Amino acid sequence: MDDKIRKSSLARLARIEGQVRGVARMVEADRYCIDVLTQIGAVRAALDKVEQEILRDHLGHCVAHAMGSGSKEERQRTIDELIAVLDSRKR
Repeated sequence: MDDKIRKSSLARLARIEGQVRGVARMVEADRYCIDVLTQIGAVRAALDKVEQEILRDHLGHCVAHAMGSGSKEERQRTIDELIAVLDSRKR
């Protein structure tokens, strides 16, 4: 993973961790359900952003390398791996 992406992802994940703790406090405090759900949606959106950033980096480096210089088996494994990850996002 690119060092810039790693640092950015770790910073985002630290903020997300804080958001999740905030949601837990909201539940403990018996806050209004819609407010809790809104914050859960914000956490999901933040996780999606990290996922997109890492996926973009993976496509730009790992997948591009496998397609350009890897064996036929490595290319197929990389394709299968990517399809599996994308399929799991649908669930």
